[in-house]
Amino acid sequence: MMTLKATGLAAGMAAMLLASSAAQAQWGPRWGGGRGAAGWGGPLDSPRMAPRSKDAREGRVEVSRFVSTDAAAAALGQGPVSVESESGDGSWVEAGMRRTYEAAIVDALVGVGYDTLHAGQPQPQVARLRISRQVLSPAEEKRSPVSGTAAMEVGTYGQSYGLGINVDLSKPRSALVATRLDARIVERESGKVLWEGYATIATREGDDKWPDGMIATKLAGALFDGFPKADAIAPVG
Repeated sequence: MMTLKATGLAAGMAAMLLASSAAQAQWGPRWGGGRGAAGWGGPLDSPRMAPRSKDAREGRVEVSRFVSTDAAAAALGQGPVSVESESGDGSWVEAGMRRTYEAAIVDALVGVGYDTLHAGQPQPQVARLRISRQVLSPAEEKRSPVSGTAAMEVGTYGQSYGLGINVDLSKPRSALVATRLDARIVERESGKVLWEGYATIATREGDDKWPDGMIATKLAGALFDGFPKADAIAPVG
């Protein structure tokens, strides 16, 4: 009687071992993959967030300024001054936007000692502005947020499979745009250029962090920092 039970138990164990071997031959050593096999639990099947690096140009201001050696330049930063902005074709901005930059320049001029209260009348000095924009990088196209790769490996126990998934839930980036503010202070009567400079900044189009007023204030402040000093191109902030 005991012999019959032992024989039946041995037969059952043999059947289980055969079934396990067949499963390994079809799916690989285990769900997690065996040694040297990718498997479903291997390194390929875990979703990964695709890294996105920020463009190094974003938010960076560059400034260049020049001052005249003419004796008339000694009057810079003194007395009344008026502000004008020029228009043009192509990359120049429209009149409505120019007023935002004019206001920022007026504030900057007051900060360096000028009188802007009588700007409606002809003044001995005039600050002439040009504001332009240029697309540095076009807007990104819409894309699938999920991408993946599949791998198959044949090992000792048969074939094993793996699936790698990259997930990018970020929105496509808008165009990267360079805004440039040129300023020139001229002696009205003679037409001599006493001081000039420009400042540029790169921002994403439509970025809530960079409305026009913020861009104008940033550029005007950088342009007239330490006025009327002149320097080579240098990054600011």
